Amino acid sequence: MRVFFAFLLCITAFAAEQQFAHLGNFRLSSGEVIRDCRIGYRTWGTLNADKSNAILFPTWAGGRTEQLEDTVKGMPLKDYFVIGADAFSNGVSSSPSNSRLQPRMQFPKVAIRDMATAEHDLLTHVLHIGHLKAVMGISMGGMQTFQWMVQYPDFMDKAIPIVGSPRLAPYDLMDWQAQIDALTDSVAWNGGNYKENPAPVSEAEYWALVLTTPEHYNAHTTRQQALESIAKARHEHGGVDANDKIRQCQAMMSMDVSEEFGGQLDKAAAAVKAKALIIVARQDHVVTPGPALEFARYLHAQTVELEDDCGHLASSCEADKVAAAVGRFLSE
Repeated sequence: MRVFFAFLLCITAFAAEQQFAHLGNFRLSSGEVIRDCRIGYRTWGTLNADKSNAILFPTWAGGRTEQLEDTVKGMPLKDYFVIGADAFSNGVSSSPSNSRLQPRMQFPKVAIRDMATAEHDLLTHVLHIGHLKAVMGISMGGMQTFQWMVQYPDFMDKAIPIVGSPRLAPYDLMDWQAQIDALTDSVAWNGGNYKENPAPVSEAEYWALVLTTPEHYNAHTTRQQALESIAKARHEHGGVDANDKIRQCQAMMSMDVSEEFGGQLDKAAAAVKAKALIIVARQDHVVTPGPALEFARYLHAQTVELEDDCGHLASSCEADKVAAAVGRFLSE
């Protein structure tokens, strides 16, 4: 039996401090257990009397709820109670980097569905919220949104996955596996027991190549700046902890909302009850838009296709367009 404790719980206007819910021994969909599990969260806005204005906003890969602040404030969400949830393996919620009982690669593999389950537990057992106005998220947060649509179809009125995917395309799988291999093939890896984050140069080079597009990178980066960024990376080992990153990469790679439906996306879509606004970036090289658009067709959902050459960052480059679409959708 799980024991739930809410620490520093505050459902008041613009409370954005880091808070934690402790979930005890949390059983994963694989059957493994995260021992002494916790999930981090922050809230913005005020929960109304009938609790009908709550929106869940999970974090992107490597992201933390502290980084959601500007995103939330840049969206038309002032009338809502927004709950930002720290995903497993982000260094705030239970992760390889902060687990005392299961450190580093002893930390079990997690799935996107496990993130959704923990978020559901946070809402129902800690915040005592039994229904959501919407779930929305960016990148891996968008993947969690797709998972929520299928896993908890009656729990929300609306869903807004932004540059996310219901299951990764082959190109995406190659993307994320290349990042894992760069880390684990590094001489500094040492089975996950490294002294400093391994492969910092490969990390910098990889993200320079795929995060935006060649056109955007060349337009905003000189030859000298490109070479200097590589030289700088040789002396930096900060950023997202490598073990944390691997577990999140593995979670995304195993993501497939059709898994319970014989691998058929149309059947998974038939289980969805929430109205959906699906936002994709046409030139995204990190989460390619094909699977999200296919799922949207099965749902007969509204879509917004971002055309900017910012690639995966298009939702930031076209923030006004995204905010306008989100505002219209939530008000319908």
